Amino acid sequence: MELKARDPDPGRSLEVCGSLGAEDRGTLEQRDTYFQVPHGRLKLREEGAAAQLISYERADLAAQRESRYRIVAVERPGELKAALAGALGVGATVSKQRRLFLWEGVRIHLDRVAELGDFLELEAVIGETLDPGGAGKRVEDLRRAFGIGDERLIGESYCDLALAAARL
Repeated sequence: MELKARDPDPGRSLEVCGSLGAEDRGTLEQRDTYFQVPHGRLKLREEGAAAQLISYERADLAAQRESRYRIVAVERPGELKAALAGALGVGATVSKQRRLFLWEGVRIHLDRVAELGDFLELEAVIGETLDPGGAGKRVEDLRRAFGIGDERLIGESYCDLALAAARL
């Protein structure tokens, strides 16, 4: 289960994480290269020396939604990126700074995305410690705690937002 929203006040969001007692897992520097694929999304995430190939499918809804994904560790990201770019083409590259918190089985991402701004993303993984009902409830509880109104919700991926910004 996930939910993404614009974050007009990252300082307040940081304070909410503290007041909830969310576990601070630090700041991550991530670069996601999105490839052009006929179904779902495919991205190579580079984070320092580590890299992962992530395929996922989810509806582009500005609401809490289910996301199905696969993550594969990558040993030689530069070579894989060149191969996939040559075969599929690159849709967009998105760089972000992500502050990661954990709260009752939910990942809270405070994202600062280059050229796009600040976002808040909530991800509850079903099956690890939560069932679908519990995951949805926890995400909804966090939505209330952060004061996320419908007008702030985002249905698109960062890739889609970057492509739209490039067209302006």
